[in-house]
Amino acid sequence: MPSASRPAVSGAALLLLAGALTACSLLAVSGDRTPEGAPATVRPPRQVLLSASQNLDDIGGARVQVVEEGPAGRRSATGSLVWGARDTAELTISDERGTGRLRAADGTLDLAYDGAPPKRAERAEAESLDPRGGGAGYAGGWLSGLVSNPGGRVHAMALAGRLNSLGGEELAGTTVAHYRASAPVAEFFEADQGFTPERLSAVLAYYRERGVTAIGYDFWVAPGDRLLRLRATAQGTGGTVVTTTDVSEPEAETETPAAAG
Repeated sequence: MPSASRPAVSGAALLLLAGALTACSLLAVSGDRTPEGAPATVRPPRQVLLSASQNLDDIGGARVQVVEEGPAGRRSATGSLVWGARDTAELTISDERGTGRLRAADGTLDLAYDGAPPKRAERAEAESLDPRGGGAGYAGGWLSGLVSNPGGRVHAMALAGRLNSLGGEELAGTTVAHYRASAPVAEFFEADQGFTPERLSAVLAYYRERGVTAIGYDFWVAPGDRLLRLRATAQGTGGTVVTTTDVSEPEAETETPAAAG
């Protein structure tokens, strides 16, 4: 006869076990886990985000869909970016001026709205083309962010921010790891090695004038440390601006047939 002395498992214990198994199954397919073949240990958020940033550097390009929402209204952009030895961008934007085309190549940007002649600026002066900036040297990062590798923002926040893991979520048909981070404005932008001292001073002055003391970010990372989405939140005295960027694989390059000799 089977032994009758085997202890019963309480309902509470079963619930705890079920919760643990669910969490483990989410982590197993999210950015929290080590790559396939490595020991199955939970990885620190900083390690995952730095790896996701490096992956974007290595890929060299992406398609992006960007939406900014705040007190001044909503604007959006979609298109392709290439970074590295020769940065290029080709985006369609929509804002209070209508629909426009933003192109970047050879260190210059051209922004043309339907029915209007294009305006041009050096890449470092991208913000001067922002219709809300009035020609200012920095206007909140909308245009400069559109033509930049999203991995730079991931890297800066991974270095400067307080990071938390929010577990697994479904996004774009897969289970991803969701991270949340926050950093003081100065520390976040100082972690961006692409800023000159003059540029950094202008950026910090912009946020100081608007009462923004901290920058928040959410990141969604798919298996293989692939960044699928990032969302920036800047809350100041005039309201909150939220900018969401969806990142996907770059379009395949189309080779131009060589001219006949």
